[in-house]
Amino acid sequence: MSAVDIAGVAKTYGPVAVLDHVSIDFEAGRFTSLLGPSGSGKTTLLRIVAGFVIPDLGTVRIRGEDVTAMPVWKRDIGIVFQSYALFPHMSVMGNVVFGLNRRGIRGAEARRRAAEALETVRLTGFDDRRPKQLSGGQQQRVALARAIVTRPKVLLLDEPLSALDRRLRQEMQVELLRIQRESGLTTIFVTHDQEEALTLSDRIAILDKGRIIQQGEPSAIYERPRTRFAASFLGDANFLSGTVVRGAVRVGNVTVRCDGALPADGTTVTLAVRPERMAMVALGDGHGDGGNAVMGVVHTVTYAGAVTTYRLDGPGGLALRVFVQNRDGTRFAPGSEVRLQWSPADTVCLED
Repeated sequence: MSAVDIAGVAKTYGPVAVLDHVSIDFEAGRFTSLLGPSGSGKTTLLRIVAGFVIPDLGTVRIRGEDVTAMPVWKRDIGIVFQSYALFPHMSVMGNVVFGLNRRGIRGAEARRRAAEALETVRLTGFDDRRPKQLSGGQQQRVALARAIVTRPKVLLLDEPLSALDRRLRQEMQVELLRIQRESGLTTIFVTHDQEEALTLSDRIAILDKGRIIQQGEPSAIYERPRTRFAASFLGDANFLSGTVVRGAVRVGNVTVRCDGALPADGTTVTLAVRPERMAMVALGDGHGDGGNAVMGVVHTVTYAGAVTTYRLDGPGGLALRVFVQNRDGTRFAPGSEVRLQWSPADTVCLED
């Protein structure tokens, strides 16, 4: 069942089409991320759901009710902004009860519900502190408690973790997912961070230039991107351009096979292969298994603890990247000639 339905929404600012007839539904109780670069339209779409922006065309429905022209305060939503937007002159408790007071819930009942929300975000005992006395992560939790205390129909999150350092951000991702799972809130999350989207989401919608490029479960988009943009924005990919010949793709002087249908012979196509799906072996050690293989020369090695990234020159000037888990200590030095092997099942023929 959909909690939020967007149908044919368009928004322009002057000559710029920020959203170009976007249609998407958000399933009740699920965590959906809107992922895309700056200017892709994701924040505008979130603000249209919230009611801060009125679309030029299209409709917005929340639980079946048309709210396209409804003011923000009537939509029964919770919002956490990138800046948290806490009231500096109020205590933690004051910030959390604010939304309840605006809804006519005051006194002991408001304090009880606020205390429950603070317990959910693990800030019990912080009632009397002011925002300036809290760390960035604690301020983020207060903002989240304020958003969920009213028990909204939908929770909107506009890059709420972007101001945190990497370690704290990872910790808050875990907490955010726990809170969403425990509360069952329909959550729409805006981010430009691919790892964050993969970690948190039940569903991802990738936006570019005001359009939804692809949407679906994170694993489905990652394993089977439809376009070059989707393949490169959600993860890393090697791109191989060639011509279809007898059910395979001729890339330079190498034949590459992939699962799934290919267009007619003579068609120029682009294939995508994830860097971690390629195996590197020294020349003479690769025996072939019916899969794909190309020769390459290592030119850059980047060690990053758990993973080493190799950049290689492939046949015909092809630039390739390979991610290798550091398990047995085997490494290839720059200048090493190697064989790259991968399965046709890991080779995706893109639509563009």
